[in-house]
Amino acid sequence: MIQKNTIIKGAFVLTLAGVTTRFMGFFYRIFLSRAFGEESVGLYQLAFPVYALCFSLCAAGIETAIARSTAAGRSQRDGSRTRAGLYSGFSLSLLLAFGLMLFIQKEAGSIALRFLGEPRCAPLLVILSLALPFSVMHSCIYGYYIGRKHTKVPALSQLLEQAVRVGAVTLLYWFFMERSMETGIALAAAGIVAGEAAAALYCLGNLRRAEDLSSQKRLPFGAYKKGLREILSLAVPLTGSRVLLNILQSVEAVSIPARLQSHGLSAGEALSTYGVLTGMALPCVLFPSALTNSIATMLLPAVAEIQVSGDIPAMKRVIKKVFFCCFSLGLLFCLALVVTGNFIGRLLFHSAAAGHFIITLAWMCPFLYTNGCLLGILNGLGKTNISFAVNVTGLLLRIGSVFLLIPVIGIQGYLWGLLASQAAVFALCLAYLRFFFFTL
Repeated sequence: MIQKNTIIKGAFVLTLAGVTTRFMGFFYRIFLSRAFGEESVGLYQLAFPVYALCFSLCAAGIETAIARSTAAGRSQRDGSRTRAGLYSGFSLSLLLAFGLMLFIQKEAGSIALRFLGEPRCAPLLVILSLALPFSVMHSCIYGYYIGRKHTKVPALSQLLEQAVRVGAVTLLYWFFMERSMETGIALAAAGIVAGEAAAALYCLGNLRRAEDLSSQKRLPFGAYKKGLREILSLAVPLTGSRVLLNILQSVEAVSIPARLQSHGLSAGEALSTYGVLTGMALPCVLFPSALTNSIATMLLPAVAEIQVSGDIPAMKRVIKKVFFCCFSLGLLFCLALVVTGNFIGRLLFHSAAAGHFIITLAWMCPFLYTNGCLLGILNGLGKTNISFAVNVTGLLLRIGSVFLLIPVIGIQGYLWGLLASQAAVFALCLAYLRFFFFTL
């Protein structure tokens, strides 16, 4: 009962923050598309996977490792383990971030030309790289508080990051417009830097006041070595999987406009179509997943603690309830988006294509909203390699649709690939969890 109440309470707080930030982000996307145009949004979306790849290398696996280490340390009432894991993971993540920031600053032109195939992305990469140190600070501290199952700081940091990002870009845009000064989509990249800096400073301020970190004796060097080994043992497979996934996602992102041109679209039309899909339709479909993502976040430390205690029946009960809750929510929003997709596309985005994309993508909602929780359960069980294999399988299906279907039938082929990918991840996760609990 305590585990259930903790998951519900934590998920509620994170969901409230997630819905608010997605609500802000939803209309922010509308503002970007109207202020800068679909092609500029496409450029921004094209550059973003490089930033996401760098972030994954620096912090994605370390954040999860810190969360799981913190949950296990607190379950065993081992404060030294918690502190050593946090500080060693934080230091490693920050060191990687500064190294990658300097690399991107130096090689932005080459990356934009040779990897993205679009030289206009170079200034965006330079600006986005400045956000890396702040984003990894935010991420590591976020993981620590999730491991403690204290969701106030993570929730408020999300709200602050989004509010500063949207506010800074909007104010700067109108400031330049009133003075008839030229502006561009680079403002959106600058907004990410501002938002992550604000969130990082807020998290650092709260971390200094954390009761299980302050007023403690300094740990011996051996404790930090042990903490680093634990973090690396968890983070290396996670980071490797996230990096490979982001590389594949980057290949996917770069290839979609090129494949659309093979189908007969001009370069501008291809970028516009990509911008409509990733900057308008997908955020709309992903909007309700704030709830399921919050549940997935809280499941990781909860499952880790239950696994340490050995209470398998309790774990099964939690997983079954979470599964049916997420799948039912997905079905509900699937029906809602199918009915209202065209209306949303015309009203909010002034785009008939966006409405068509929303209706097609709606059918993956039951799988999409449930998969985050299923993968969170696998990571909480320490089955990071299985999670990686499942994710890669799904992503390969998507990439296959990019190269095989888009040149033949256009963007509709990619939409079908997305649906097949989510269904495959869903089926594989269920199959493995059934096998896992059957063999216990």
